[in-house]
Amino acid sequence: MNNKDYLEIDGSLGEGGGAILRLSAAYSILFKKPIAIKNIRANRPNPGLRLQHLLGLKTLANLTNSKLSNCNVGTEKITFSPNIKNEVKSNINLNVNTAASIGLLLQPLQIASLGFKMPEKIELNIRGGGTFGKWAPGLNYLKAVSYKIFEASGLKFKIDILKHGFYPKGGAQVNCHIYPPQKTLKPINLTELGKVERIHGDIVITNQLRRNRDDIGIRIRKTIQQRLKRALNVETDIKVTWVDSISSGVGVSLWAQSDTGAIISSGTNLGDKKTSSEKLGNITAQKIIFYIQNKIPVDNYLSDQLIPLMAYTEEKSCIKVSEITNHTRTNLELTKRFTKKDYKIVKHNNFYKIHL
Repeated sequence: MNNKDYLEIDGSLGEGGGAILRLSAAYSILFKKPIAIKNIRANRPNPGLRLQHLLGLKTLANLTNSKLSNCNVGTEKITFSPNIKNEVKSNINLNVNTAASIGLLLQPLQIASLGFKMPEKIELNIRGGGTFGKWAPGLNYLKAVSYKIFEASGLKFKIDILKHGFYPKGGAQVNCHIYPPQKTLKPINLTELGKVERIHGDIVITNQLRRNRDDIGIRIRKTIQQRLKRALNVETDIKVTWVDSISSGVGVSLWAQSDTGAIISSGTNLGDKKTSSEKLGNITAQKIIFYIQNKIPVDNYLSDQLIPLMAYTEEKSCIKVSEITNHTRTNLELTKRFTKKDYKIVKHNNFYKIHL
């Protein structure tokens, strides 16, 4: 294959991080276009592929029988040639020897699978990695928010968390089932929040943090409930779950489904030694309060994840967001490179609408 046959992607585009790599490789499969990516993670202190990116690329290539150029940790240029015959394996095992985010590892798979027709079910058995991680969607968030929206469009993901994993050692055990769409995908139109009557939540805490007189989970939940009652006066259903994990950690997520089908969320919020239980509860509560009070149906953590789905659907889609994040803008620009669809951003007083 000649160089001119590849769609060239500059990895320093926009935020210049791993998102460009994940999306470009997934789009390569989805739109059947070979790619050459240069300047990988050029805007990061340690440019080039990290272990989690390398693992994600190899998994995507393995699942779809696509061709990935020779690459290692630190590689700053790759080529990726998709298998245009849609030969997709039904089962793969993935071993992760770090605390790499499983949520980020799944992102290119969830995008690529928008175009799969067969097999009807794909099973990924993941051993290792993190169910929670900094700057990454936790699996609880993906299950409650992202994958519910995807399922409404026609792509179903089912995740079974057998064991949680936190930084720095990971050690999660997760089974993921992907059910590719068997019908034409429905467009995404989330422009009205509507009415929210109940806010759900998960507080996941590792057993290393159990204390005789100081129940972290109760303190976080109480703070969240008090804050939500004062600001919104809505019902809550917030669960505290203690889990075994190699490394200690706390992960908190809130979400609420409205009567319009929107699911708004706080995203994934992590505890640390410098953050009290009360502060973590307040931070988490304030995020979802902001979206609900401003009638925003798509949170900042979901907006960039929806762009590939909006790009692939035949009909026009539109979402309402509070801001255009760097990841969202990068995804929109990459969409222009791979498709004939162009996007439009319309700014209003305190929100934006993205048409694609």
